[in-house]
This record gives sequence, structure tokens and C-alpha cells, in this order.
Amino acid sequence: MNRLPIDLRGGTFYDVLAFTARHWSRQPTPLTIIIMAVLASTLADVLTPLYSAHLVDAVSRGAAAEDTVWDEAILAFFVLVGLALSAIVMRTIAFLYISKLTLKMKSDVASDAFRRVQRFSTDWHLQRLAGSTVRKITRGMSALDLLNDSILIALFPSLIMLVGSTILLGLYWFGMGLVIACGSFVYVALTIMLSLGYVAPAASLANNSDTRLGGALADSISCNAVVKSFGAEVREEERFAKILAKWRCHTRRSWMRGTINSAVQGLTLVVIRAAVIGFALFLWSRDQATPGDLAFVLTSFFVLYGHLRDLGMHVRNLQRSVSDMEELLEIEGQPLCIADRPGARPVRITTGRIDFKNVCFHYGNSGLPLYSDFSLSIKAGERVGLVGPSGSGKTTFVKLVQRLYDVNDGVILIDGQDISKVTQASLRSQISIVQQEPILFHRSIAENIAYGRPGAGQSEIEEAARLARAHEFIARLPKGYATLVGERGVKLSGGERQRVAIARAFMANASILILDEATSSLDSESEMLIQAAIERLMIGRTTLVIAHRLATVRALDRLLVFDSGRVIEEGEHAALIRRPGGIYRRVFERQVLELTKGLV
Repeated sequence: MNRLPIDLRGGTFYDVLAFTARHWSRQPTPLTIIIMAVLASTLADVLTPLYSAHLVDAVSRGAAAEDTVWDEAILAFFVLVGLALSAIVMRTIAFLYISKLTLKMKSDVASDAFRRVQRFSTDWHLQRLAGSTVRKITRGMSALDLLNDSILIALFPSLIMLVGSTILLGLYWFGMGLVIACGSFVYVALTIMLSLGYVAPAASLANNSDTRLGGALADSISCNAVVKSFGAEVREEERFAKILAKWRCHTRRSWMRGTINSAVQGLTLVVIRAAVIGFALFLWSRDQATPGDLAFVLTSFFVLYGHLRDLGMHVRNLQRSVSDMEELLEIEGQPLCIADRPGARPVRITTGRIDFKNVCFHYGNSGLPLYSDFSLSIKAGERVGLVGPSGSGKTTFVKLVQRLYDVNDGVILIDGQDISKVTQASLRSQISIVQQEPILFHRSIAENIAYGRPGAGQSEIEEAARLARAHEFIARLPKGYATLVGERGVKLSGGERQRVAIARAFMANASILILDEATSSLDSESEMLIQAAIERLMIGRTTLVIAHRLATVRALDRLLVFDSGRVIEEGEHAALIRRPGGIYRRVFERQVLELTKGLV
């Protein structure tokens, strides 16, 4: 096992506390009420030992018959009761308002995280498991509750108690105040150093393992159909057992370090207790302290002792909550990659003309460009097929049109508007797409069809379904259009999912249409049924069709043959198959030959 380093920098603590302070600043009124209420209740606790001493001194003088002594005792009694009641009232107010503060913070954090994740680039989502991302957000939200309680309800009053008791005892006996101040300082410093430098790194590693564990669970469960098809349940269990073993190892190490930290803190408190009680006895032996004074010292110390003892627990809770929020802050600090420019305006697409002008593009840090000085124009209403081998640049072309990636150089225009200067939401809302693997929400069929046009009526939804040849199978379902389709649409067959996706494109009614192997999941009969509907859908729209089966693009206005980010052939189907030695002709002849063999 690798030895885990000790990290005393505490940078993560500062980042999390700064993040928390920014959210506190959004709610100044509840925060102020909490601070004032906690301050008042803690000051009542600080003054309680002092009036306990007055009560003990009055009683110990044994002169209950004397009005003055009796008055002192009664006054001390009522002050103690008043302090206790005021402390209860103030703490109740603090708890009421911290609930309001924390719930609003958790809502804001969840909303902000969801907003950022929704806007992260396609690459970001491709490189991360959805289950891990969900775990980071939910764990960070849960940690906020503990973080607020630890700081505002626990550590803040402990600090007030420590300072107040030290000052009060120091005013009576300077030496006693010095003993408590020095002991408390050593204890607090030791607690913080152990929590930041010894426990926090182990807790952070345990959280990373927890995130991987959640991701592995989600990955395996979401792919359960594949697991079953290969009879790989045992294999997946063995793989999960290995991940679980690492999680158990890292979590055990985190817990062990927490236990050792707690033991060291306990021993330090014993030393402080011995010093305070010993000094109090020394004062009493030299007649420098009355019985009431001893009660004052001991009561103050034991109240303070409780705060110091709990301080260790609160710092550990703070450390745990900070560790739990660490990955949430990574999401908060992650750049969006594809962001709207300041002052970006909505795009207005009317005809759908697309122009690539001297475009250069490469993925990530790859130094090898996919597109280099690439220029191409697609007329308004033109139906264009994109063909070529995998990795040739077809899919990248349509992703650049949607601005799922930003070009490295050059410009892409739609109806003469630079798409890098318009809002992404307005751009994509005016482009309909039917993907090769249609993705549906675990919502009703009606909601999925109307996703491109929220608020559409039932009659419009059913008309779109009819155009996509989906109405018949939907009507046969027990709940019809109210049927829930399952996660990513798993309750429907591949062809049914595809037809719902096509109906969604009909409903969006956008000027630009992208078909990414839109009929690839359909059997021959279903494909024939909806081919006419797709042709109707393309009328009057600029259409980009990605296809590997060339039979699906024969009737298009123009075909672009891609290879390594370049268009090496273009023209109509009839012209391309007559070109001697052409790539399109060679691929078409091979597909015809394979089809012929299949029919024999």
C-alpha cells in the first residue's frame, strides 16, 4: 500500500470556505440573525459560571437570615434562570434561521452545478461517468448542511466561549487566564494541524474512491442488458469487488486517522484539565480563592472543556464536509469550454444557408488538425448527404454546425451570421436532429415528442407522430402517449425509439435538419414506411444527412465524400457512380455486391 502523504497547506479548506462565504453573502439577513442569536446565547453561557459563583458564595456564608445575603442569592438565582431561558430562545432562533439559510444554499448550489454541467462541452461529458457526476453534486449538497452547522452553530460559539471565559477568568486571576489561553491555543492548533494535514488527505482519497464506486455502479447497472446478453454477471461482480476493496481500504484508512486524531485530542484535554484544576487548588491553598471562586473556575472550565472536546469533533466534521465538497468545487471551477460571448444575441435562421470559410479545427490538445483551411457552402433548402469512412469528418461537420465545438480558426456562417457570436440555445433550438442512437428521457412519449416545442397541444403531438409513422404503435400501448419510456427509452424497441425521435424532429419544425443515420435502427418494412415521411420533412429545409448506406442518400441534391477532413468528391449520385476510379463509386459497388450476395 502506498503511503499517503501529509498535506499541511489546507488550500482546499480556503477554497471551500470562500465558496461558502460567497453563498452566505447572498442571504445577509438570515446570516446576521444567526450570528447575533448565537453570540447572545453563548454570552449567556459565559456569564453562567460567574453567577453560579455568586450563588455559592452567598450560600456558603451561612447567613440566610440576613436580608443582604438572601437578596444576593435570590438575585443570582433569577439571573441564572434568565440566562438559561435567553440561551434557549436565542439557540432556537439560530436553528430556525440556519435551516432557512442552508436550504436556500443547497438549492442554489444544486441549481448552479446543474446549470454548469448542462453547459459543459461534449468532450467533458464523454470523458466522465454520469453516475460519478451525480455523486459529486449530491455529496457536496449534503455536506453543506454539516458545514453550516459546524461553523455557525458549533465552532463560532466555541470560539466566543473560549475568548469570553479566558478574559473573564483572567480578570480575576491573570495566571488562570494564561493557563487556559495557552492550553486552548495548543489544543486548537494541534486539532487544526491534524485535521488539515493528517486526516484530510485520507478523507479526500476515500471520497475519490466513493466517486469511482458510484460511477462503477451506474455504469454496470445502465449496461445491464449487455451484461445479461454475455452472461457476464459473475465477471461484473468480480470487477465491482476489486473497486469495492479499494474503497474499503481507503475508507478504513480515513477512519483510522480520524480515531488517532480523536485520541490525541483527548490526551491534550486531560493535560489542560490537570493544569487548570491544579492551579485552582493552588490558589485555594494560598487563600486567594473562595469556595465560590473555585465553583466559578471549575464551572467555567467544565463548560469550556465541553466546547473544547466538541471542538475536535466539529473540526473533524468541518474537515469531512470540506472533503465532501472538494469535487463539487472542481465542477464549479471547471471552464465551460464552449461559452456564449459577452453580448451574444439570439440567431434568427430563416433560409438555412451554411458557409464554412477557411475553417481550421482539431480536437483538444491534438496538434494534428482534422480540418485545415476548410471552405464549403450549402445553399438554403439544399439536401446534402455526407458520406465517407469513419473518422473522415462527417460527424464533426454537423457538430461544428451545432457549435458543440468551437473552431480554432476561420468562421462558420448560417444565413450570414457568425455562429460563434450568437447564443448557443437560440442556435440549437433552430436545428432539428435525429441521431443514430436516439436518446429519450424517462418521461412520457408525449413529453419526448414535444421536447423541441414545449407547450405543444395533444393534437399537434399526434400529428407529428402520424407523420413519423409512430402513432399506430403508440396507440396500442396501454397508456398511449402517457406511457413512460424508461431510462434512455429502454422500454421501446430500437425502431420505436427512432420513430419517436423523428416525430420530435417533425415537431421542432426547424429550418435546418440533421439526420445522423436516421433509419439505421429500422427494419426494412419500417424504413420503407417512414422514408416518404422523411422526404416530406426535408422539403423547404436545409438538410444534412450522414449515411453509411449509400442507398439512403441517392435522391439527395448533392453528396459530399469526406476523407481525413477534406471533401474529395462531390456531386449527385448519378454523376459520382459514373466517375472512373472514384471512391464513392467503389463503395457503392461494394455495397451493391454485398446486398446481392445477401439475396442469393
